[in-house]
Amino acid sequence: MRTKQAFATGLLALAPALTGCLSHTHSVLKTRPPDVVYGTTLDHLLKQIDDRYAQVQNMQATIEITYSTGGSTQGLVKEYTPKDGYIILGKPENIRVIALFPVVKSKMLDMVSDGASFKMLIPPEHCAIIGSDVVKNSSQKGIYTLRPTMILDSLLIRGIGPDQDVAMTQDSRTLPDPKTRKDVIEEPDYNLEFLSPPEGKVARTLRVIHIGRIDLLPYQQDIYNADGKVETQAFYDNYKTFGDIKFPTKIRIERPLDELSLNITITKSIFNQKPDTNPFDIGPIPANYTIQNMDDPASATITDPCVARATQSPN
Repeated sequence: MRTKQAFATGLLALAPALTGCLSHTHSVLKTRPPDVVYGTTLDHLLKQIDDRYAQVQNMQATIEITYSTGGSTQGLVKEYTPKDGYIILGKPENIRVIALFPVVKSKMLDMVSDGASFKMLIPPEHCAIIGSDVVKNSSQKGIYTLRPTMILDSLLIRGIGPDQDVAMTQDSRTLPDPKTRKDVIEEPDYNLEFLSPPEGKVARTLRVIHIGRIDLLPYQQDIYNADGKVETQAFYDNYKTFGDIKFPTKIRIERPLDELSLNITITKSIFNQKPDTNPFDIGPIPANYTIQNMDDPASATITDPCVARATQSPN
């Protein structure tokens, strides 16, 4: 009997702890669902992606571009001042990107690609960089890993390719609440994973497109390399309508393996208007330029090829 009484007394002594007297409360961001959430099928989403891609045959855009280099392997990130410029696209694989110096508006960089090879002219350094559109040396970092095709693949989201499979999952993301500016909205989304043709029982992830259910528009695309690592991430925001084409005007492109980040803001854009001249012909490389071929293994290992070659050039 005494044992039972002692046990009951012990439980009574523990009661304050068990009922929460030793707990504490702290505030967290309050989430709410969006006012409107759309639902649809995988087939409908794939058709939307195909339709948006087919809408754009060419584009001439006035842009502001900023970029940064560096990351965890270097222990620092270097951010560069914004530059005005232009992006010109032409189906199927042509792209030209021009960056201008502030105020004087002279060319800082002019690069062009046909989807197989690229040419980059850097007038201030009297330097040209040429090569294939694939970065062949993983030790190369920063701006010299930039290829025009990376921008093209980010701007124009392609649909499902031949023999590819696709799987759809659902998740959510959080966004700042525009009404309160303190809390967040939890937006459901669709994630479309594009898979390579299976090799035996194994299929490789090629891309993942994240589509928000507030407007059924892509807000992110992840592109994977052959090793299954994220090679490019593109983030889309501030969609605007140009004629009958809805297009993001803020695009952030992350290249985590190359430690390169680009932010592109489109200030003006013209779609599907055929130019009078070929905008992808930038002419021959000037005779006084040094030329760096990034397909050459020795050249590709140089961290700053234009500066390195310029110091050796008789010009």
